[in-house]
Amino acid sequence: MEVLLGGLKRLEYRGYDSAGIAVIGPDGTLDMRKKAGKLQMLVDDLDASPVTNGSTGIGHTRWATHGGPTDENAHPHLSDGGRLALIHNGIIENFSELKEELLLEGTVFASETDSEVAAHLVARAYRETGDLAEALRVVVKRLEGAFTLLVVHADQPGVVVGARRNSPLVIGLGDGENFLGSDVAAFIEFTHRAMAIGQDQLVTITPDAVAVVDFDGNPVEATEFEVTWDAAAAEKGGWSSFMAKEISEEPEAVAKTLLGRAVDGAVHLDDLDPIRERLLTVNRIIIIACGTAAYAGILGKYAIEQWSRLPVEVELAHEFRYRDPVLDDHTLVVSISQSGETMDTLMAVKYAREQGAQVLSICNTQGATIPRESDAVIYTHAGPEVAVASTKAFVAQGTALFLLGLHLATLRGTLSSEAIADLVDDLKAIPEKIERVLETGDRIKTLAGWMADTRSVLFLGRHVGYPIALEGALKLKELAYIHAEGFAAGELKHGPIALIEPGQIVFVIVPSPRDPRSLHPKVVSNIQEIRARGARVIAIAEEGDAAVLPFADEVLHIPLASPLFEPLLAVVPLHIFGMELAAAKGLDVDQPRNLAKSVTVE
Repeated sequence: MEVLLGGLKRLEYRGYDSAGIAVIGPDGTLDMRKKAGKLQMLVDDLDASPVTNGSTGIGHTRWATHGGPTDENAHPHLSDGGRLALIHNGIIENFSELKEELLLEGTVFASETDSEVAAHLVARAYRETGDLAEALRVVVKRLEGAFTLLVVHADQPGVVVGARRNSPLVIGLGDGENFLGSDVAAFIEFTHRAMAIGQDQLVTITPDAVAVVDFDGNPVEATEFEVTWDAAAAEKGGWSSFMAKEISEEPEAVAKTLLGRAVDGAVHLDDLDPIRERLLTVNRIIIIACGTAAYAGILGKYAIEQWSRLPVEVELAHEFRYRDPVLDDHTLVVSISQSGETMDTLMAVKYAREQGAQVLSICNTQGATIPRESDAVIYTHAGPEVAVASTKAFVAQGTALFLLGLHLATLRGTLSSEAIADLVDDLKAIPEKIERVLETGDRIKTLAGWMADTRSVLFLGRHVGYPIALEGALKLKELAYIHAEGFAAGELKHGPIALIEPGQIVFVIVPSPRDPRSLHPKVVSNIQEIRARGARVIAIAEEGDAAVLPFADEVLHIPLASPLFEPLLAVVPLHIFGMELAAAKGLDVDQPRNLAKSVTVE
């Protein structure tokens, strides 16, 4: 029970509408508990009425899709007279017709979920085959959609069977014990050895063995890898929240992403050696991502185009494949996903490869599905990010895109070695500069405290400041549940200025006045326009920018950096502000309502 609850605690960021466990005891009985609400509700229930102590079990934290967050809809789901238990991540798209088939046979359902359909189908197949793995294999071939399924049966203690299609599943290899989880965090306390299970594959684990087959029953050789962080990295470590901890780790996230890749004034992306020749033929780049990762993509677009002279588009992954995009073997598709399991992005990656495009992924999670479906991968090495709203992953993704841009510029000869060396040196200085921005946290906390009753905040930025405005607004939506919008500042007079009224709070990301092509004077003019209409302006500007001082109510200074790199500094106060405003409102900054960390359904 302790192993299951510990794993669920580390995975609660994936879903926290309900939780449950099922354990097979030494006497061959299956004992199950599940409760709606956060994991603590289940823990309290187990404290009052413990389950049997056994060595075989499964556990689940849920993000509701089919059926609301109730005790009945929580997982595990039981069948075969309470002797079989099943848990499920994903959506079974053809559940309705399968459920109708079972209802005609007289099956009684205890929940509103699609997942319970799978439990009853596996139970029926088990009665026919007498083998749990074979029963699951028979059933998954009938399922459509995205799923990871884990199942146990009281008749087969010491056996857990899992299957995956378009949803994450990782194997943990222990000493006299083995594990299955949707993330290595589930078992990191017990082993650093892991194996990734591929698409349409099924795994059976016992204490001493792991067997993987495809959905046709053919044996598969799974690849082992080493997890490079430990359980302590997924704990709060004395911080008030995981988000506070992860914001404090933003300098380290950038530094580790640069480690071994920015050396002696040059960029070394050995990760891309397998596709080096193909990169030389690329004439167009499409970046696909969702949410915060998409904003990192927009930031990367500016740098990659400027340095490599390749046209770059940024597309929302969930829109990409549905508009019949034009792709060929000279197109490089770059996917960005912290978890590597984002379903919209995964489907877009598969589509791109089917159309002949070269696919590169930027990801933070070893063994994840998207990197394995891609031709090459740049890992960000940011460490586990547990808070649902992403912070350190954003700066790590931006750093990875900068490295990609410099790598392409080197391959294509579009920048001199001297220019690249200067940029590399400036990029390597970013972690220390983020540390200096973090020192302003107390002042930002005070500002957030003053604004606890704020109902709307606007964010303005131009050029590389525009994606930072979008990111700042998203954090307030996610964390503080208030209206927040990010705009390109030049768009202000084309409509959004109508939103400005006395007292309206507006954050403005001010570009560097040192850039000869700078939009600095235009943004200062934007500030004057909104101040004239009663807005309260909080400017984020580089140190020494005196021109903005007369027109802003508050100025948050960031250290000097290359204008393309300053967004990695400017975003940090916005991450802190979002967190502190939510905290001032008494909200849970780690687990915002209605959200899950890894969106594994479309």
